[in-house]
Amino acid sequence: MWDNAVLGMAREVQVPLLAVLLLGGCAAKARRAIRTRSIAREMGPTALFPVRLHRPAAIVVCASELGLGVGLLVTAGQFGAGPPALAVRSLTVVLFGTAVGALHVLRTRRPAAGCGCFGDLSDTPVNWRTLTRTALLCGAAVAALGAPALHMPASAPQAVVVLGVLVVEVSVLVALSPEFAEVMVRLGYNEPCEVRRLPVARSLTALRASPQWRQYHRNLITREPADVWREGCWRFAVFPGMLAGRRVEVVFAIHLTPRRPQVRVGLLDSLAASRTLPAIPRQRQGELLPAPAGEDSAVL
Repeated sequence: MWDNAVLGMAREVQVPLLAVLLLGGCAAKARRAIRTRSIAREMGPTALFPVRLHRPAAIVVCASELGLGVGLLVTAGQFGAGPPALAVRSLTVVLFGTAVGALHVLRTRRPAAGCGCFGDLSDTPVNWRTLTRTALLCGAAVAALGAPALHMPASAPQAVVVLGVLVVEVSVLVALSPEFAEVMVRLGYNEPCEVRRLPVARSLTALRASPQWRQYHRNLITREPADVWREGCWRFAVFPGMLAGRRVEVVFAIHLTPRRPQVRVGLLDSLAASRTLPAIPRQRQGELLPAPAGEDSAVL
């Protein structure tokens, strides 16, 4: 009797585990689509479709993962037990079963393509590990078909056994996931800021949220920069402005850091700039330049 209870709870935990994996895969694909500004980019089995169908296929995959992930969570307890839970879990079996077949075909026809299961993390070519993982998840979905509503363990020993089963299952999935090694590499790699790719729009957004912008934005003639360039770890944005009745250029320097970048600001007298900047090579405009003799100017 106790063994049956533990087995039943072990089947129950498959539901939230599958839900987390489905939602995580959907989130990773969405992040990739946002980063590349296109959901039509080849992504795992969608590469098997004609080019015109890449976008619809990717949307169907993401929507299916999102819908089934949410559905599994909603129907895991007493609220959705019965026919709704059976319907969602049956569709989950169909999804993973289809994924096994699609990955097998992808490995045969496109051996260099990744499964795309977790976006950019799944660029490793499909191999036996990927197929085995998907087959195990399909088996977990089948095991969850007749599982009762999720509930707390009746005793501490049951909780320990169920937790042990969950830990073993997650460990097996991690061992079969090439994405885990990629995550570890990314966590241990600190990309040099000189080669870091950061969109201009993101730098300007960080600039407009900085104290330096609030200090000088009233002196700016326009809110859009007249010029933007990058040197090393800094991005420079020049805005025309007026200060004390004189035409100036307000130069902001934004450090290329993804979060809370350092911002510096300097003022350049427009008259002095018109006399000196044409003779200065472009790559030196962001350096600290001395003011010409006899000119009253502050230079970044």
